[in-house]
Amino acid sequence: MTQSLHPAAQKGFSSAAELYQQVRPDYPQDIVNWLQHQLQLGERSQVIDLGSGTGKFLPYLKQITSHITAIEPIAKMLAQLQQAYPEIQTLQATSEDLPVAANSMDAVICAQSFHWFANLETLQQIHQVLKPSGHLALIWNQRDITVDWVKTLADLIEPLEGNTPRYHSEKWKNVFEQQSLFQLENVQTFQQQHVGTVENVVSKRLLSTSFIAALPEQEQQQLKTLFEQIVFSYTGQYPQDEIAFPYLTHAYDFKKIDQK
Repeated sequence: MTQSLHPAAQKGFSSAAELYQQVRPDYPQDIVNWLQHQLQLGERSQVIDLGSGTGKFLPYLKQITSHITAIEPIAKMLAQLQQAYPEIQTLQATSEDLPVAANSMDAVICAQSFHWFANLETLQQIHQVLKPSGHLALIWNQRDITVDWVKTLADLIEPLEGNTPRYHSEKWKNVFEQQSLFQLENVQTFQQQHVGTVENVVSKRLLSTSFIAALPEQEQQQLKTLFEQIVFSYTGQYPQDEIAFPYLTHAYDFKKIDQK
């Protein structure tokens, strides 16, 4: 079930599932309009939320359709989702072995997840379950590093990444080269802010990052202190002060190429 999972995802997300649900940012409301108009999704659409985690993207899909299947390989993440959204159909499965009928889905949505399983086996599975001319949507929230203190935090974290798959490495794009399963139709970028205390939306949010959540507790607490010191040095905001953490949300629409 979990043999293809990166160790940082397996260990980090298992230990930090509850924290992930609490401190990760939401998505911009504009993403709903994008899904409706760009992917032509409506109330009858059959949709998979792939790599659904704790269900952070489900409120946006639920505004469009009730026909949602959430698929997540990590049991503790899925348990958080099931507790929060008992009405959603769930499957514990990997992206490389989707237990879903062929040609049955209008769209597969990967929110904050595709970089973990960006391989040809996954694309083949998604292509198989999608209806003709179905859509694969890839969506990521990314910290806006054009803001000085956000860039300093990113520079502190980067050496800790190791070989952990990340959106900003753009290695996930490699799988779309030399394949005839999907074609890129549209790319959109949205701006948003995650507002809350420095401790919640900055330091604890960063602690929920897979490779940081996999570190020993003492190292995590040292990093938490560093994060809060950086924010204070730039903004004068203490851990319990309110702050707006700026994000950019990147959305990609890939359309299924029907095989002749």
